[in-house]
Parts: sequence; C-alpha cells; structure tokens
Amino acid sequence: MQRRQFITLLGGAAVAWPLTARGQRLALPVVAFIRDGTADASARFAVAFRKGLNDTGYVEGQNVTVEYHWLEGKYDRLSTLVADLVRRRVAVFVTPGTVQAALAAKVATATIPIVFAVGDDPVRLGLVASLARPGGNATGINTFVQEVVAKRLRLLHELVPKAVRVAVLVNPGNATVAESTLRGVQEAAPTIGLQTQILNASTIGEIDAAFATLARERLDALFVAGDAFFFDRRVQLATLTARDRIPAAYSVRELVAAGGLMSYGTDLADVFRQVGVYTGSILKGAKPADLPVLQSTKFEFVINLQTARALGIEVPPGVASIADELIE
Repeated sequence: MQRRQFITLLGGAAVAWPLTARGQRLALPVVAFIRDGTADASARFAVAFRKGLNDTGYVEGQNVTVEYHWLEGKYDRLSTLVADLVRRRVAVFVTPGTVQAALAAKVATATIPIVFAVGDDPVRLGLVASLARPGGNATGINTFVQEVVAKRLRLLHELVPKAVRVAVLVNPGNATVAESTLRGVQEAAPTIGLQTQILNASTIGEIDAAFATLARERLDALFVAGDAFFFDRRVQLATLTARDRIPAAYSVRELVAAGGLMSYGTDLADVFRQVGVYTGSILKGAKPADLPVLQSTKFEFVINLQTARALGIEVPPGVASIADELIE
C-alpha cells in the first residue's frame, strides 16, 4: 500500500512539474516604457529600443515583456499611471525623451530602476547625484538639448542668412523641453544677430493660431522645439510652412522628410538603442547607481533640397558638405 501511494504521488508530481515550468515561463520581467506622443509616430524609435534589448540578450515576448504607454500629451495621467506600475512592481521604468515621466517615477519609487533620456542636465533635474556616479535608482542618456538648440539656430541662419526675425514654437504643456529650448535660443540668438518671438501651441488649433501670428507679424523663419507633440503633427506643420513659404528648422529628420527645410539634433534612434542596452544590463543585474549617465555622441544634420528650391533658397556648398543627409 505504501509503495502504491508513493507511485500515485510521484505520478501527480510528474503532472505538476510541466505546469509549474509553464507558469515560470509566463512570469517574465515587465519593462514599463513611457513615452509622449503616439505609437505610430515613434515606431522607428521603439524598434531601436528593442534592438538595444536584443544586444544584451533580451527578446520581447520571449524573456521580457515590454508594456508601452503612450501619453499623447496627457501629462495629467502620469501620476496615476506610475503609481499603478509601482504597485505592480514592474522590473524597470523606461522614459526616453519624456522628462515628466522620469521625474514622476523618481518621486514614486526609490527602488525600481529608471532608465531615462533627457535633454536637460539630469543632475539639475534631480534625477542623479552626478553623471559619473548616479548614486540612486536612475541612470540613462543626456541628449544636450540646450547645446544642440544653439547649433541648430546657427545652421538655420547659415541657410537663410537674410532672416532676422525668427519665430520659436514651443509646447507649454511640456514645460521642461520648452524651457530648455528657450534658454538655448535666447543665449544664441543675440550672438548671431537674430531677434526671436515665442509662439506657444499645445493643440492642433493653437498650431494654426501660431501660424496666423507668424504671417501677421511677417516673421522670417520658424524654429520648432524638439517636442513629441510637434513630431506627431509633422504633416500639419509641413502643410502650413509650405502654404506660407516659411523656412523651418526641426530637431529630427522625420519632420524634414515631411517637408521641413532642415533638422539638426541628436540621433534619436541611437539614443533609444542605448536606452535599450542599459535596460537589458539592469535586467541582468546591473545597478543604476553603478551605470554612469551616457552623453550623446551621434548627431544628424538633414536638409530637404526640394523644400529649399521651393523657397528659393540656395544651399551654400559649405553647408551642404557637412549635412549627414540631403533629401531630394
């Protein structure tokens, strides 16, 4: 009888083992990816993030789960979203290019790792103690928005040397990016001899209103902040700049491909890839406190030659020679 009971128990255990193994396979670490804008607009960057994960041995759906949360400009959702993710004890917060999300996660948890990509100084923002030794639960990439803004403005001036009055379009709903952009512009403009006028837009209608002001004030060129909202509205911006014959400078090539004159900025795909690499390293056991904040080293300068011709702009050979891409 005892032997028969032993065989019965052993058989039961043999049935249970595969079930347990299946349960363990399903319990993958969860990465909470929070980004402003929409999934469609950021598809290329999401691919780059997954490439970084893959480089460290993590494949979405196989040994890690990535939950994508697209804010679409609704920053008031952040606190509730982050609180829920903390309660669920996600493995890592990933907040590339969305400072508010990084700050919200930093406030909500001191233990769950955070991987950010920010254009402002992460020390000044309170995300890390220092670039070399972050010292807490956050680390990531610094993309140098303020420094890049100044160079973008200079390149715009070289392409349109007769421009004197430049409109600067910012999204006040994304205060951190707006403030960094304005600081960079206001420091650089006087040294180039430019006058600037700030235009605010957080909605589709406000973009239309900003262009009405731009036309009424007869401003010479447009400088657009590197904001996810404007990225999502790139077709609207291209349509309006073409209609009003306004040379416009942006932060990423997608807006130039849509019809903008030029862009200069951090290679965002590379930034997202690096964020993916850091995320994978943390999933493997690395501590954010021991991972120094990286600094962007890849930048892109793109000119749309077709748009330049439509605007009657002759691109100087010296400027064309330093462009990373010339779109015909």
